[in-house]
Amino acid sequence: MLFEPPQRLVRALGEAYPDVAADWLGQVPELAEEAVSRRKLAVERVQNPGGRSSLVVLVRQQDGTPAALKIAPEAAGPALERAALAHWNGWGAVQLLDTDTDTGADTGADGAAGAGELHLERLHSEVSLRSLPEAKALLEAAGIVRRLWIEPPPDHVFETVAERTARQTAAMRSADPALAPLVEAALAARDELTASADEFLLLHGNFRQGKVLAGDRAPWLAVGPDPLVGERAYDLARLVRDRVEDLVASAGGTSATRRRVNRLADSLDVDRARLHGWTLFRAVESGVRATAAGRHQDAELLLEFAAWL
Repeated sequence: MLFEPPQRLVRALGEAYPDVAADWLGQVPELAEEAVSRRKLAVERVQNPGGRSSLVVLVRQQDGTPAALKIAPEAAGPALERAALAHWNGWGAVQLLDTDTDTGADTGADGAAGAGELHLERLHSEVSLRSLPEAKALLEAAGIVRRLWIEPPPDHVFETVAERTARQTAAMRSADPALAPLVEAALAARDELTASADEFLLLHGNFRQGKVLAGDRAPWLAVGPDPLVGERAYDLARLVRDRVEDLVASAGGTSATRRRVNRLADSLDVDRARLHGWTLFRAVESGVRATAAGRHQDAELLLEFAAWL
């Protein structure tokens, strides 16, 4: 099948959006064919393994320019991703190649096909910051994420850090009682941080080394935002635990983790204590979520990392 979803996408959507995944995946070939035809694109191939929340089709435009077409279910927030990419307009992030009127959002099945499409410049998906040595990767990542932290549009519809993390706390409170001390520490940190927040910038929301790809227009560009509005420390917290498996396997993992927190905070003029708190919350939240999904190895790594903070 020309537009067959990769297995990684099938598994990830089933975990994240169990209520809609099967139906949407069944519609993917038709949605992709319609989107390609409407834009008069030439299909090269489906990117495999591709993303965890969307089908990515490598295409060429009518003038032969390489591009990518990303097709995602509404639950994955493609409209918010589109809004963030449009606001960044290629500054530190992948360039959106079409406008709202180009998507054909009112065409297709139930008017929904175009709404879940993103027509993007082609990056080198096989080369992310994870291909670099750790110190160099963190340096490049810091330079990219700094560009993304800008004022949101005045009429934006992005949720805030406080709103997103409030939704996550219910699942954390129902976690295994053995995790209670760690969960309570993470929730206490979250409450203190949201109560004292005074930054409301546009954030990537899922920023890490694997979300920064090599490009032609610029050496490195961010992709795949899960955008929201809030403080920089929240966005930086996910980057702190990059290559967590290496940290956990090293003899000095605890001290290396704390040095990384301090180094990243200082390099981006972010308060160390706030970065520490958000790193703790996000690691515990991810660990609890991984446990619930049966990804026990991931959960063990994340929770051990959190215990070091």
